[in-house]
Amino acid sequence: MASSASTQAGSKRWTYFHSALQLAIQRSAHKWTYEDFAECFSLWCDEQPENAATIFNLVSSRLESSITEHCEELFKKYNVKENLDNLHAVVTAARARKQAGYEGKDVWREDLQPRAAVRARTVPLLERERDRLRTELSQLTAENSGLQSEMQHNVQAKEDADAEAAKLLDILDQTFTKWNQIPLDDIQSWTLQTAESAGSKA
Repeated sequence: MASSASTQAGSKRWTYFHSALQLAIQRSAHKWTYEDFAECFSLWCDEQPENAATIFNLVSSRLESSITEHCEELFKKYNVKENLDNLHAVVTAARARKQAGYEGKDVWREDLQPRAAVRARTVPLLERERDRLRTELSQLTAENSGLQSEMQHNVQAKEDADAEAAKLLDILDQTFTKWNQIPLDDIQSWTLQTAESAGSKA
Protein backbone atom coordinates (compact mmCIF):
# COMPACT_ATOMS: atom_id res chain seq x y z
CA MET A 1 0.00 0.00 0.00
CA ALA A 2 1.49 3.32 -1.04
CA SER A 3 -0.51 5.56 1.24
CA SER A 4 0.52 7.29 4.42
CA ALA A 5 -0.52 4.44 6.71
CA SER A 6 1.90 2.01 5.08
CA THR A 7 4.84 4.42 5.13
CA GLN A 8 4.63 5.16 8.86
CA ALA A 9 6.71 2.97 11.12
CA GLY A 10 4.71 1.07 13.70
CA SER A 11 4.78 -1.86 16.07
CA LYS A 12 5.51 -5.41 14.98
CA ARG A 13 1.84 -6.25 15.40
CA TRP A 14 0.88 -3.46 12.98
CA THR A 15 3.63 -4.47 10.52
CA TYR A 16 2.52 -8.11 10.49
CA PHE A 17 -1.13 -7.17 10.13
CA HIS A 18 -0.43 -4.70 7.33
CA SER A 19 1.78 -7.14 5.42
CA ALA A 20 -0.79 -9.94 5.71
CA LEU A 21 -3.56 -7.62 4.53
CA GLN A 22 -1.47 -6.40 1.60
CA LEU A 23 -0.78 -9.99 0.56
CA ALA A 24 -4.48 -10.85 0.85
CA ILE A 25 -5.43 -7.88 -1.33
CA GLN A 26 -2.91 -8.84 -3.99
CA ARG A 27 -4.13 -12.43 -4.05
CA SER A 28 -7.79 -11.45 -4.20
CA ALA A 29 -7.17 -8.90 -6.96
CA HIS A 30 -5.25 -11.40 -9.09
CA LYS A 31 -7.24 -14.51 -8.21
CA TRP A 32 -9.17 -14.05 -11.44
CA THR A 33 -6.66 -15.35 -13.98
CA TYR A 34 -6.39 -14.40 -17.62
CA GLU A 35 -7.79 -17.81 -18.51
CA ASP A 36 -10.94 -17.00 -16.52
CA PHE A 37 -11.10 -13.63 -18.27
CA ALA A 38 -10.71 -15.28 -21.69
CA GLU A 39 -13.55 -17.68 -20.98
CA CYS A 40 -15.88 -14.75 -20.40
CA PHE A 41 -14.68 -12.79 -23.45
CA SER A 42 -13.44 -15.59 -25.65
CA LEU A 43 -14.25 -13.98 -29.02
CA TRP A 44 -12.60 -10.68 -28.15
CA CYS A 45 -9.55 -12.40 -26.65
CA ASP A 46 -9.14 -14.48 -29.81
CA GLU A 47 -9.46 -11.49 -32.13
CA GLN A 48 -7.40 -8.98 -30.05
CA PRO A 49 -5.25 -10.93 -27.60
CA GLU A 50 -2.83 -8.05 -26.90
CA ASN A 51 -5.61 -5.55 -26.10
CA ALA A 52 -7.43 -8.14 -24.03
CA ALA A 53 -4.30 -8.84 -21.95
CA THR A 54 -3.76 -5.10 -21.41
CA ILE A 55 -7.34 -4.58 -20.26
CA PHE A 56 -7.10 -7.61 -17.96
CA ASN A 57 -3.97 -6.19 -16.29
CA LEU A 58 -5.57 -2.75 -15.95
CA VAL A 59 -8.68 -4.22 -14.33
CA SER A 60 -6.59 -6.26 -11.89
CA SER A 61 -4.44 -3.26 -10.96
CA ARG A 62 -7.48 -1.03 -10.57
CA LEU A 63 -9.19 -3.61 -8.38
CA GLU A 64 -6.12 -3.86 -6.14
CA SER A 65 -5.83 -0.06 -5.90
CA SER A 66 -9.54 0.33 -5.11
CA ILE A 67 -9.43 -2.25 -2.29
CA THR A 68 -6.27 -0.64 -0.92
CA GLU A 69 -7.82 2.83 -0.92
CA HIS A 70 -10.93 1.61 0.91
CA CYS A 71 -8.76 -0.16 3.49
CA GLU A 72 -6.74 2.99 4.07
CA GLU A 73 -9.95 4.96 4.61
CA LEU A 74 -11.04 2.43 7.23
CA PHE A 75 -7.60 2.59 8.88
CA LYS A 76 -7.91 6.34 9.17
CA LYS A 77 -11.54 6.32 10.29
CA TYR A 78 -11.02 3.80 13.11
CA ASN A 79 -7.38 4.62 14.00
CA VAL A 80 -6.40 1.03 13.28
CA LYS A 81 -2.64 1.63 13.37
CA GLU A 82 -2.76 3.57 16.64
CA ASN A 83 -5.02 1.00 18.29
CA LEU A 84 -2.85 -1.92 17.19
CA ASP A 85 0.25 -0.11 18.42
CA ASN A 86 -1.45 0.46 21.79
CA LEU A 87 -2.48 -3.19 21.95
CA HIS A 88 1.07 -4.24 21.16
CA ALA A 89 2.42 -1.98 23.92
CA VAL A 90 -0.04 -3.39 26.47
CA VAL A 91 0.73 -7.00 25.52
CA THR A 92 4.48 -6.35 25.57
CA ALA A 93 4.26 -4.73 29.02
CA ALA A 94 2.15 -7.63 30.34
CA ARG A 95 4.67 -10.17 29.05
CA ALA A 96 7.52 -8.23 30.63
CA ARG A 97 5.71 -8.18 34.01
CA LYS A 98 5.02 -11.90 33.74
CA GLN A 99 8.66 -12.69 32.96
CA ALA A 100 9.76 -10.51 35.87
CA GLY A 101 7.64 -12.59 38.24
CA TYR A 102 4.94 -10.02 38.85
CA GLU A 103 2.45 -11.31 41.40
CA GLY A 104 0.29 -8.25 41.92
CA LYS A 105 -3.47 -8.32 41.59
CA ASP A 106 -4.97 -7.58 38.22
CA VAL A 107 -6.60 -4.20 37.81
CA TRP A 108 -9.75 -5.79 36.40
CA ARG A 109 -12.05 -7.97 38.48
CA GLU A 110 -15.34 -9.54 37.61
CA ASP A 111 -17.15 -7.57 40.31
CA LEU A 112 -15.50 -4.28 39.31
CA GLN A 113 -17.94 -1.85 37.76
CA PRO A 114 -16.77 -0.09 34.56
CA ARG A 115 -17.58 3.31 36.07
CA ALA A 116 -15.33 2.61 39.05
CA ALA A 117 -12.51 1.40 36.81
CA VAL A 118 -12.74 4.51 34.65
CA ARG A 119 -12.90 6.72 37.73
CA ALA A 120 -9.80 5.06 39.17
CA ARG A 121 -7.92 5.82 35.97
CA THR A 122 -9.20 9.32 35.26
CA VAL A 123 -9.43 10.87 38.73
CA PRO A 124 -5.65 10.89 39.35
CA LEU A 125 -5.11 12.42 35.93
CA LEU A 126 -7.73 15.07 36.59
CA GLU A 127 -6.24 15.83 40.00
CA ARG A 128 -2.77 16.32 38.49
CA GLU A 129 -4.25 18.59 35.86
CA ARG A 130 -6.11 20.51 38.58
CA ASP A 131 -2.88 21.00 40.55
CA ARG A 132 -1.08 22.15 37.42
CA LEU A 133 -3.82 24.66 36.64
CA ARG A 134 -3.79 25.92 40.22
CA THR A 135 -0.05 26.50 40.07
CA GLU A 136 -0.38 28.27 36.74
CA LEU A 137 -3.25 30.36 38.10
CA SER A 138 -1.17 31.39 41.12
CA GLN A 139 1.69 32.45 38.87
CA LEU A 140 -0.65 34.44 36.64
CA THR A 141 -2.27 36.06 39.68
CA ALA A 142 1.13 37.13 41.01
CA GLU A 143 2.10 38.51 37.61
CA ASN A 144 -1.21 40.39 37.35
CA SER A 145 -0.72 41.86 40.83
CA GLY A 146 2.73 43.10 39.85
CA LEU A 147 1.41 44.62 36.64
CA GLN A 148 -1.49 46.24 38.50
CA SER A 149 0.89 47.80 41.06
CA GLU A 150 3.12 49.09 38.28
CA MET A 151 0.14 50.53 36.44
CA GLN A 152 -1.14 52.25 39.59
CA HIS A 153 2.32 53.71 40.18
CA ASN A 154 2.42 55.03 36.62
CA VAL A 155 -1.06 56.51 36.94
CA GLN A 156 -0.11 58.22 40.21
CA ALA A 157 3.09 59.60 38.66
CA LYS A 158 1.08 60.98 35.73
CA GLU A 159 -1.43 62.60 38.08
CA ASP A 160 1.40 64.20 40.10
CA ALA A 161 3.01 65.50 36.90
CA ASP A 162 -0.31 66.91 35.70
CA ALA A 163 -0.86 68.63 39.08
CA GLU A 164 2.63 70.14 39.01
CA ALA A 165 2.10 71.38 35.46
CA ALA A 166 -1.25 72.91 36.47
CA LYS A 167 0.44 74.78 39.34
CA LEU A 168 3.09 76.17 37.01
CA LEU A 169 0.41 77.29 34.56
CA ASP A 170 -1.50 79.00 37.37
CA ILE A 171 1.67 80.87 38.44
CA LEU A 172 2.30 81.87 34.85
CA ASP A 173 -1.27 83.14 34.49
CA GLN A 174 -0.97 85.14 37.71
CA THR A 175 2.34 86.60 36.60
CA PHE A 176 0.93 87.55 33.23
CA THR A 177 -2.13 89.15 34.87
CA LYS A 178 0.01 91.21 37.25
CA TRP A 179 2.29 92.24 34.40
CA ASN A 180 -0.69 93.55 32.45
CA GLN A 181 -1.77 95.56 35.49
CA ILE A 182 1.52 97.52 35.66
CA PRO A 183 1.13 101.14 34.28
CA LEU A 184 3.59 101.00 31.41
CA ASP A 185 3.13 104.70 30.52
CA ASP A 186 4.28 105.79 34.00
CA ILE A 187 7.24 103.41 33.83
CA GLN A 188 8.27 104.79 30.46
CA SER A 189 8.00 108.42 31.74
CA TRP A 190 9.97 107.59 34.86
CA THR A 191 12.62 105.83 32.80
CA LEU A 192 12.91 108.81 30.45
CA GLN A 193 13.19 111.26 33.34
CA THR A 194 15.80 109.12 35.03
CA ALA A 195 17.82 108.95 31.84
CA GLU A 196 17.61 112.71 31.28
CA SER A 197 18.56 113.40 34.87
CA ALA A 198 21.52 111.15 34.64
CA GLY A 199 22.58 112.85 31.38
CA SER A 200 22.38 116.32 32.86
CA LYS A 201 24.53 115.35 35.81
CA ALA A 202 27.15 113.94 33.50
